[in-house]
Amino acid sequence: MQQFSVDLNKCGTMVLDVLTLIKAEYDPTLSFRRSCREGICGICAMNINGVNTLACLTKVKESPKPIVLYPLPHAYIIRDLIPDLSHFLKQYEEIDPFLKRPGEENFIGLRQILQSPKDRKRLDGLYDCILCGCCTFACPPYWWLGEKFLGPASLLLAYRWIVDSRDMGHKERLTKLRDYYSVYRCHTIFNCTKTCPKGLNPGKAIAQIKRLLAGLTKKKKPEMDTSLPNPCHGDEIYPCRKE
Repeated sequence: MQQFSVDLNKCGTMVLDVLTLIKAEYDPTLSFRRSCREGICGICAMNINGVNTLACLTKVKESPKPIVLYPLPHAYIIRDLIPDLSHFLKQYEEIDPFLKRPGEENFIGLRQILQSPKDRKRLDGLYDCILCGCCTFACPPYWWLGEKFLGPASLLLAYRWIVDSRDMGHKERLTKLRDYYSVYRCHTIFNCTKTCPKGLNPGKAIAQIKRLLAGLTKKKKPEMDTSLPNPCHGDEIYPCRKE
């Protein structure tokens, strides 16, 4: 641990600004991630005074007490405030974070897939996740079983694709989650919800996935459906291919 005394008149008001000043004037070897400075990229996630949050959104207050900074807890540390997120991002890939439309591979780009405002509203509070990892690394079950339990962030985004009215692969997605570890290791401690810097509720999303897996609820049918274009209509837009 190292302690620095910083004049706040020389930098901005956020913790990330203080870290940038320390690196520029006090210790050029200090390592941390930074990018957008607006709470969009999630790169600067770290533990600040015991809470996982984003350094670019955490305001510094003048106080005789020091601000204590650690990297995200229970993660392998590459250097200083930089955790290894490779396993975390690999788990995100496992949920297939893309739209699935089985049987429509030949019609990609031929028409828009419409969605009603009501169906779109169901995604509020889900698509906003920036994969900062604050919730996942604040989750005790993830500390114990991080190799098998997907964690709050991945499950929040898994639910985002499951309930998307345009996605047709929800049964396949739920089948992949129907095991002993992927979802059911969540004990609804709600550390994830308390620490999320974007104000999202991963705990609620995980509970909804459990209800879907148990058959207590079902995915609602989309209010709008876009029919497939007929490529053999003879229209100029979709000319029929003749061999």
